[in-house]
Amino acid sequence: MTLKNKFTAICIVATAFLNAQEIVKDKDSLVKPEVKISFLDSIKKTFVNDEMASCVDSLWAKEMVSLDSYDQMITDIKNVNVDQKVDYELPTELLKERLKKLDEKSPFNIEYNQGLENVIKSFLKNRKKTFERLMGISQFYFPIFEEELAKNNIPLEIKYLAVVESALNPKAVSRVGATGLWQFMYQTGKQYGLNISSYVDERSDPLKASSAASEYMKNMFKIFGDWDLVLASYNSGPGNVSKAIRRSGGYQNYWNIRKHLPKETQGYLPAFLATMYIFEYHKEHGIVPNKAIANHFATDTIMVKRHMSFKQISDLLDISVDELKFYNPSYKRQEVPYISGEQNFIRLPKSKVAVFTSNEDKIYAYVDYEEKNREKPFAIAKTTSNKSIDTLEKPETDKEFVTRYKFHKVKRGENIYDVALKYGVTANNIRDWNNLKGSKVSRGKTLKIVTTERIAYKQNKKEKSETTDIASVENPTSKVAKTYKLEKVTTNKQVTKYHKVKRGDNLSEIASKYDVDVSEIKKWNKIKGNNLIAGKSLKIVKTEQVTKTIKKEVLVPSIDNNDEQPIANVDKKSKKATKNDTVSENYYIVAKGENLFSIAKKHHVTVEDLKEWNNLFNTDVKAGTQLVISGESTTKKEQEIAAKSDFKEIEYTVAQGDNLSSIAKKHNTTIDKLKELNNLDDNVIKLGQTLVVSKEPVTKTKTKKDKYLADNNKPTIYQVRKGDTLLSISKKFPGVTIADIKKWNKIKNEKIKPGMKLKINS
Repeated sequence: MTLKNKFTAICIVATAFLNAQEIVKDKDSLVKPEVKISFLDSIKKTFVNDEMASCVDSLWAKEMVSLDSYDQMITDIKNVNVDQKVDYELPTELLKERLKKLDEKSPFNIEYNQGLENVIKSFLKNRKKTFERLMGISQFYFPIFEEELAKNNIPLEIKYLAVVESALNPKAVSRVGATGLWQFMYQTGKQYGLNISSYVDERSDPLKASSAASEYMKNMFKIFGDWDLVLASYNSGPGNVSKAIRRSGGYQNYWNIRKHLPKETQGYLPAFLATMYIFEYHKEHGIVPNKAIANHFATDTIMVKRHMSFKQISDLLDISVDELKFYNPSYKRQEVPYISGEQNFIRLPKSKVAVFTSNEDKIYAYVDYEEKNREKPFAIAKTTSNKSIDTLEKPETDKEFVTRYKFHKVKRGENIYDVALKYGVTANNIRDWNNLKGSKVSRGKTLKIVTTERIAYKQNKKEKSETTDIASVENPTSKVAKTYKLEKVTTNKQVTKYHKVKRGDNLSEIASKYDVDVSEIKKWNKIKGNNLIAGKSLKIVKTEQVTKTIKKEVLVPSIDNNDEQPIANVDKKSKKATKNDTVSENYYIVAKGENLFSIAKKHHVTVEDLKEWNNLFNTDVKAGTQLVISGESTTKKEQEIAAKSDFKEIEYTVAQGDNLSSIAKKHNTTIDKLKELNNLDDNVIKLGQTLVVSKEPVTKTKTKKDKYLADNNKPTIYQVRKGDTLLSISKKFPGVTIADIKKWNKIKNEKIKPGMKLKINS
């Protein structure tokens, strides 16, 4: 009997569960609102996607194009001291034995000497991490080098020369302008057929630059007949090698003429041989190469038939811009140009090549779409008096830039760099604007800051008068409507952080942790060497993205419907609206010689009020213009709103040992929220300081809106005038919101036209 009851209970539970699933399924089957997608998403939705995994991780690509290793390698070669002994556990006899094996396998004259031993030990002691990175990157580049060298019957060991020249960074540029993996000068690159233009620099192209370097080596060997001297000539030029041979009395061995070569070339061949030794015997010294996710055989090229940016390719193929920069270092502007009669190729992982070729037409359609929507020159068409306003051609976004001047008073502990970070300018700009020489500025000094800001498009007088004439003569019901839309704008903001050095920390690890360069950390903290003191705080400047929502004003031509009534007539004597407009507002016709200042003084209002009520950008008004003169100033309105705030501030007094983190935790909030509520630029607070920790809503017994609706039982009809928006109309009726007006008049969006009649208090 008990078993039967249990079985019955299980059946009931299962039935209830199935019924619940059906109810959920029915709810899910309801029609969901359609979400609009962008043109880019609609294009990508139709792509035929290859399922092969991506070959390169974007962070790894970014690491591979870092210039840290290049800077360190150049510094080592420049400052190498072959006579300085280095304390490192490598027996001399063992090193001699290994160098002898290298000499047997290589056409280079590799013989043991004390100077070479010192360089090898120095690299092993100070550059182990660097060589681990270089060995990981070499797995991508060495197959390219070996193929070109073998084609021209050149020793394959020459591939290590690219490590010494550029630290395997195709974007490396020396102080004299030598560029790319093989560090070609401009004229030498041109001489060997490398294309260098505004868009392309083939000195950074691994394939073409390797071919040119191979050709150069072959020609130099014909002259000197010795590979050691070929390497010396590659660094300092064949002329300097010839001079060194003459000054040495005719010797033709590198080690015999070394002291007569330029200082940098004296450390060049030892650095090359030391690099060769470490690459060949890295296992014996415990050097583990970084894993190479990128392999050259896993990539392919495709010809591009349109002008495309790396950003467009990144968006379409879901590949990071850093990866594209790594695979295609020869494109200087991160764009693939399209020039008639020429062919340009882009290298991609094979999986992305498959996506590109399968969807080529759609990709070019997206590029054409973006080009079509790009702002064109002379986009604003000039109109004549015989054209109607609906033929006016406006740009999609009417914006212009203006220069504004700001002034900053220097506080205690501030310098030029702090001020530059705050205003998003450079320290050099501040020096130029204020005639300063150094970085220090005295406390209390006022600095001039020049900024460029975007403002709404402003019609000039001629264009405004033409628009008015056309609207009044040709089509009396034509108006220029003002609409607003919200846009998200992403800006970069620099944030200063501090890292406390721990025992065992080094600059490379700290730079990798914060995704910055070693050279930048040295610059921010004025560090000359690579040694760090435990416990010291290092300044780290990071660039973070901040997204803000801004209100954008757009001027668009609109035409009233035939059934809408014209704007209320104005009695010039009384300067008041007729019965058609139920809102009590004064009007004034501008007389000859008057301006906003005289009109404001006459009606006891401010110039800013007049500009706001009439949507004016400046103080210029023409004679005969009809101005709205409201009975209540903006300042008074703002004071009333501030006095009747809906929120109460909760305050906290800073106690001994408090910081922003502990206060935020205590009041269940965040550090960023506390800084926003108290307008704090940093995390510094003082003992006894009063902080606002939160704002709590205050319950009101009777709102302004309720009072207004109680006093006005009958609906009010408001007729829309030129320049009106739902926001400005809602402000004219106490307590009425935009949502109320839209609800009472069944309006879906915020677009309204002059002449429309709106019900208030329906």
